[in-house]
Amino acid sequence: MFDNTCKFLVENFSEDFSNWLLGKRVKLTELESTELSSQPIRADAVMLLQSEEIILHLEFQTRPDPTMGFRMLDYAIRIYRKFPNKQLRQIVIYLLPTNSRMVYETTFVTANTRHEFEVIRLWEQSPEVLQQWLGLLPLTVLAKTAEPEAMLRQVAQQIEQIEDQTQQRNLASSTAILAGLVLEQEIIERVLRSDMMRESSMYQAILAEGEAKGKAEGKAEGKAEGKAEGRAEGEAKARAEAEARMRQVAQNMLRSGISIEMTAQLIGLTVAEVAALQEQPS
Repeated sequence: MFDNTCKFLVENFSEDFSNWLLGKRVKLTELESTELSSQPIRADAVMLLQSEEIILHLEFQTRPDPTMGFRMLDYAIRIYRKFPNKQLRQIVIYLLPTNSRMVYETTFVTANTRHEFEVIRLWEQSPEVLQQWLGLLPLTVLAKTAEPEAMLRQVAQQIEQIEDQTQQRNLASSTAILAGLVLEQEIIERVLRSDMMRESSMYQAILAEGEAKGKAEGKAEGKAEGKAEGRAEGEAKARAEAEARMRQVAQNMLRSGISIEMTAQLIGLTVAEVAALQEQPS
């Protein structure tokens, strides 16, 4: 859930991230990791963005990873092979404070190879800097502050001022998810408006994907059979798949630490239904 939230922010606010990380506003488009190799390479935890001159490789981490240095080298080689004339910036963004020295490591060294990359420890970053850009507001609660609840209130006030309702809902939802790393859900629910989060396209897109897929399969099945009962069965199948997808999203949210009450509000189920899902095996 946290990886997906960070990816969502980068995809939808890439120029805000380029301002922060590159020091200038650059229009970036997503580069699919499959373009680098036919072999799978952790597409669930990586963001690759490119412009005509530069490729920005971002990884968001909630905990230290002893393989990070090698992963950076691996990506760098793949990227260079495909785009030898483009500048490469590789940045690992750690979200949570830790005593591990691994979050300070910026090089990978073997007998004959040395590769360097950048690291940002979000808890050392100035919240005032992040608050300059809408797309970085959800990260602000994880920045350097002695009072994360007070910082969440500041962010909530900024989000309330956003006129674009779609942006407002998506940023509120993203803020709630990331704030869950450092704050109790009861606090988050009290500070952020649940209706904005519930209507966020982040969740709606996930649910709509399953529903649309089910409907398409159902209509195709009904048409092939050429019978009314075939269409009815297809529509029933669509509803069942959409409901199954909704339950899966709810279970993912619960595993990510989001409370039963907040999950119920965001997904549109009752508290009892979500509580029952929590007891089911994943």
